[in-house]
Amino acid sequence: MIRPLRVFLCHSSNDKPAVRELYQKLRAEAWIQPWLDEEELYPGQDWNMEIEKAVEAADAIIVCLTKGSINKEGYVQRELRIVLDFADYKPEGTLYIMPVRLEECEPPRRLRAWQYADYFEGQRERGFERLLVSLKRRSDSLGLEIESFPQKETKNKTIPVPNWPISAKENKPVAVPPNKITLSNSMEFMRVPVGKFVMGSDNHDGDEKPRHIVDIPYDYWMARFLITNELYNSYIESISGTHPVDGWEKKKNHPVVNIKWEDVMAYCQWSNNLLETELPLGLILRLPTEAEWEKAARGTDGFEYPWGNEFDKNKCNTKEGGKDSATAVGYYSPQGDSPYGCADMSGNVWEWTSSLYMPYPFDIKNNVQEVSKNDKLVLRGGSFVDVLNNTRCATRYFNGGYAKFIGIRLCIGYISK
Repeated sequence: MIRPLRVFLCHSSNDKPAVRELYQKLRAEAWIQPWLDEEELYPGQDWNMEIEKAVEAADAIIVCLTKGSINKEGYVQRELRIVLDFADYKPEGTLYIMPVRLEECEPPRRLRAWQYADYFEGQRERGFERLLVSLKRRSDSLGLEIESFPQKETKNKTIPVPNWPISAKENKPVAVPPNKITLSNSMEFMRVPVGKFVMGSDNHDGDEKPRHIVDIPYDYWMARFLITNELYNSYIESISGTHPVDGWEKKKNHPVVNIKWEDVMAYCQWSNNLLETELPLGLILRLPTEAEWEKAARGTDGFEYPWGNEFDKNKCNTKEGGKDSATAVGYYSPQGDSPYGCADMSGNVWEWTSSLYMPYPFDIKNNVQEVSKNDKLVLRGGSFVDVLNNTRCATRYFNGGYAKFIGIRLCIGYISK
């Protein structure tokens, strides 16, 4: 059967940070399709009905446990009770439940029939490896597999050509979109699924108003990290140019900055020419629109910051942290990652987008247009010299003719027309 393994994540809201991290790791596996309420439930949906449907469709159910969640009033009575009640009427052995302890605790009595796994802080890599082994066995027992890709001939070799859809409106048999794409230059891209999210804010600057719903009708993949000095140097060498960062060799893993708009466009074109055969059909490497950037940063819950609604100076590089320069990409990962696994989307350096600086509400259809170096283009994310209010997911700014603290985060997306 050609489809991914469907995994339901059952948890208490108090355990969101650890569960979100586990969700991101599962999403990075092309053969796993995890289900997490904050990513799958939308305003107006019937909570119980959607949970029941997800549990019934799941091939495996991971029940995340801590002392607090086990003792929390209402936890067993809601999400976990749906899982356990479902287990009661399913034939024995057909429901695959995996209790996962996030800390030392005694699993509830009704879960003791299933062997638990540990996913403790400080030991999560080892715990995750064991989880994958168990999930792979479950997948194999169900005879699941991921569709292979057609081949495209080049002058020197045969290249796999993915053919997953770029639009939710396409209704034809295609391969399952991977949750993560890794290119030959080691760049990683995390899938942001088709659908709606909350954009903007009613509580801050006027240019963020009104808070509104934006529907992005296609999947796209956002770079996990910004382009580094080392990656950008490959381009510089190809054009016999001068690196924009003095002494970059001592900061190879830091985000490249001091790049003007025309240089960004030239870099995108060069990257597409270099990596063309590795990209899905119909998709290219490009800058994200500001809507694509914001959804990748805050997810579908409308977070103030990539990790949640409370600021934490230990999860990002802002003025509150006291550093006087940018940090290496991923320095605050995974604790500061967005719901989709993208790092450094709050602070460190500002990021270019392809969107003109215009009043809200954001219009997908009217945002695809030609821009030039003289236009006001939206910047996102803030930098290490900015305070917490300027590093929220909804914060907007525009380039004022400078590029000192502005970096590049690419996405893999459809070709704008």
